[in-house]
Amino acid sequence: MPHLTAEQIAELPYRPCVGLMIVSRDGRIFAGQRIDNPTPAWQMPQGGVDDGEDPQEAALRELWEETGITSDKVEILAETRDWIPYDLPHHLVPKLWKGRYRGQKQRWFLLRFLGTDHDIDIATEHPEFNRWTWLEPGVLLEKIVPFKRDTYRRVIEEFRELVG
Repeated sequence: MPHLTAEQIAELPYRPCVGLMIVSRDGRIFAGQRIDNPTPAWQMPQGGVDDGEDPQEAALRELWEETGITSDKVEILAETRDWIPYDLPHHLVPKLWKGRYRGQKQRWFLLRFLGTDHDIDIATEHPEFNRWTWLEPGVLLEKIVPFKRDTYRRVIEEFRELVG
């Protein structure tokens, strides 16, 4: 991969993406350990928005693709007011998405999980997680990869009143 300068990275666009904050009945948040990272790298489900795809449609598609949860097992409670961007660490930019993006801008959705743990199956066609758990918001913030921590803090804060 070619070396990109900080100036070149700053000129790259953000990749449109959705994020899913799935909350259990008791207010804990779904988190998965990334399968492609040997170090602790927990995150909420997220993924790119395809060309011409509505963000809510993308959210429900990603829900199924990453967790095996069907759309009838969740209730969409809210979405963030704005797209929330985050920048990748510079050393990751050339490695992800063929170096075309500086990071992601995400539209987050708050989903109330209506099913049981048996409705969750991370052994999907293209698995992203090797294990999952329900976490308290503060614990999730401790376990998230550092470059996403500010984004997660914003999302949790925006949805706080709805989560309870």
